[in-house]
Amino acid sequence: MQKLTVVVPAFNESSVLEAFHARLSAALTGLPLDCAVLYVDDGSSDGTWELIKRLGGHGLRVSGLRLSRNFGKEAAVTAGLDRADADAVILIDADLQDPPELIPELVAQWQAGHDVVYATRTERAGETRLKRLTAAAFYRSMERLSDTPIPRDTGDFRLLSRRALDALRQLRERQRFMKGLFAWIGYRQASVRYQREPRQAGHTKWNYWRLMQLAIEGITSFSTAPLRLATWVGLCSSVLAFAYGIWVLGKALLYGDPVRGYPTLMLVVLFLGGVQLLALGVIGEYLGRNYAESKQRPLYFIDDDFSS
Repeated sequence: MQKLTVVVPAFNESSVLEAFHARLSAALTGLPLDCAVLYVDDGSSDGTWELIKRLGGHGLRVSGLRLSRNFGKEAAVTAGLDRADADAVILIDADLQDPPELIPELVAQWQAGHDVVYATRTERAGETRLKRLTAAAFYRSMERLSDTPIPRDTGDFRLLSRRALDALRQLRERQRFMKGLFAWIGYRQASVRYQREPRQAGHTKWNYWRLMQLAIEGITSFSTAPLRLATWVGLCSSVLAFAYGIWVLGKALLYGDPVRGYPTLMLVVLFLGGVQLLALGVIGEYLGRNYAESKQRPLYFIDDDFSS
């Protein structure tokens, strides 16, 4: 019988974990597969790990990993994928915004021959208008900036076949944007559409600052467009500055030049200085990522684990 492992990253999800596990167990019951669940506790501080250990032994095989600290969701997902040993792996968050009841549809697409089956959101219930707008802007920007086609309105909820999982395990970069890595490996991919539900309990861990950091991570990991933009902005600014300098010189030679022009001079200096600082900031982002990669630190450390 083929094996299916569901990997669930969790960070301070004790308020919703039991409800999630009940719905997940019901969704897996009717599948003709040997199913198991692997929870990855990303350094929670609210009793999530103790609750995960109590979930074992209730009919569904449950195992767990506890990371030594909060390494972030991308590292927790990576830890789960590294540990999973199955013919297919499903990633799903524990907050019940992604319905476990959709898993049979993902499995059906996998059994039809697809290696990556991702769930695409048609609606994002429970989210503010600003968050929906910024999310839409991000995915559409990535379409234009990246050479790797990243599906719109698609999170980490997806199924990976064994060969897709093996390919993903070879990508050990430290600055990880998992949505891009899932798309980058290629293979046959399919989409299942669904309506995303509001969070059932607890609070989201993704504030606007963290979402902005994730967006920068994605853009700099899968596109050099900001570097090219900085080059073109610098080139255009230099041409305009040079043309303005020629105009000022010609005016001085033809008509003389009294002491006027200080505001214009300051405007030009501040404009060019701002462009230079912008370009240096973009370059710094890429240099910082190269620096992090060069240190070759482990992606995570495991503090504890168990299996039922």
